[in-house]
Amino acid sequence: MVRVAFSILEVKPTRFNMSTHDGEVHTIAPELPAMFDGMKLAAVATVLYIIVRCLNLKSPTAPPEITYQDTPLNRFLLKSCPLLTKEYIPPLLWGKSGHLQTALYGKMGRVSSPHPYGLRKYLPMQDGATATFDLFEPLGDHRTGDDVTMVICPGIGNHSEKHYIRTFVDHSQKQGYRCAVLNHLGALPNIELTSPRMFTYGCTWEFAAMVGYIKKTYPQTQLIVVGFSLGGNIVCKFLGENRTNQDRVLCCVSVCQGYSALRAQETFLQWDQCRRFYNFLMADNMKKIILSHRGSLFGTSSTKMQDADLSRLYTATSLMQIDDNIMRKFHGHASLKEYYEKESCVHYIHNVNVPLLLVNSADDPLVHQSLLTIPRTLAEKKPNVIFALTLHGGHLGFFEGAVLFPQPLTWMDKVIVGYANAICQWERQKPPCQSGTQSKKPCSEEKP
Repeated sequence: MVRVAFSILEVKPTRFNMSTHDGEVHTIAPELPAMFDGMKLAAVATVLYIIVRCLNLKSPTAPPEITYQDTPLNRFLLKSCPLLTKEYIPPLLWGKSGHLQTALYGKMGRVSSPHPYGLRKYLPMQDGATATFDLFEPLGDHRTGDDVTMVICPGIGNHSEKHYIRTFVDHSQKQGYRCAVLNHLGALPNIELTSPRMFTYGCTWEFAAMVGYIKKTYPQTQLIVVGFSLGGNIVCKFLGENRTNQDRVLCCVSVCQGYSALRAQETFLQWDQCRRFYNFLMADNMKKIILSHRGSLFGTSSTKMQDADLSRLYTATSLMQIDDNIMRKFHGHASLKEYYEKESCVHYIHNVNVPLLLVNSADDPLVHQSLLTIPRTLAEKKPNVIFALTLHGGHLGFFEGAVLFPQPLTWMDKVIVGYANAICQWERQKPPCQSGTQSKKPCSEEKP
């Protein structure tokens, strides 16, 4: 039996002869190679299917979904900024994947990023902290001839040296805008903290100081307020906190923010769309920023409370754990719930009366779809709000390009500047009833 089994194993599976009862010999090719070919074909088909699904190659391109009230201003803005109503076409091979758009933004920021020249300003704060921002002068005249300044708040842990900020600033400068970019407190690795406090989710103190400096230094300038991600939460909260903060502000643009940290808390712990993994990566980056300022934040002397805080920081795997153990204490919040409630713009944004453009992407892996009811409802209720939801774009990606390689300038960069240009033009030709003067003709009858 052993010899028989061995001899069977020694048979080559290429071909064999078989004699029939009439003495004829037939050569029969085995079906094994064909089976292997079928398996290869099935494997290739499976890989292609996974690629198509992961890259969303079958997903259509479409114009942004726009929510707004039909007012003369909104009609003018949508007509004057056609990118808001035209089809957004991401790069063909990977641009329909929100994960790849987000990953490329997170890793590279932008491709072929320019290097605009700016001056760094230092502003002492009342609590001993030192706010910094970079100031970039325009590279040409604005199309309206007016003095207009973009006051910009970057995303979490970001600053003026990030590639996506540099690209946007360079584009804005060339369109005649002065740009002031806040460097989040503690975000710049070469700038030491001067007090035991760093930036938080919704603290507006540093942004307010930068805006105050611009208003005082350039008394004739008007402001375009721009916020990216966490920066969008800060700028909307800033404008809604006090009506005087809206003085000399022409409009506000917020891109890819989440509006409510409390409502986002649960969704950010879910594995759907890999949010829990993104949460871990962002928490790891926050750890590095905090630990780089360990001496300023926790002091050189060791206490049981500081040791406990550092121990919890080392073991934290989510932003919520860091916020609960470290961040909320900078402003004396009693609990994480209180911290998220008071630092979220959702409780202030309804007080913003200047034109407000809110931009989000449906495939943003960081912002859950349930959070988008906030800007959509706001745009349905307030005539000054336009909510634009793109089908693709990821988190602060919005890359454009033909097939594989993205362009340096993104859809997001062009939309913000295009919207700002439209607002400035509207200010030049708006109806009298919109300018603070009395008009005998009602606004509803005015035509832009």
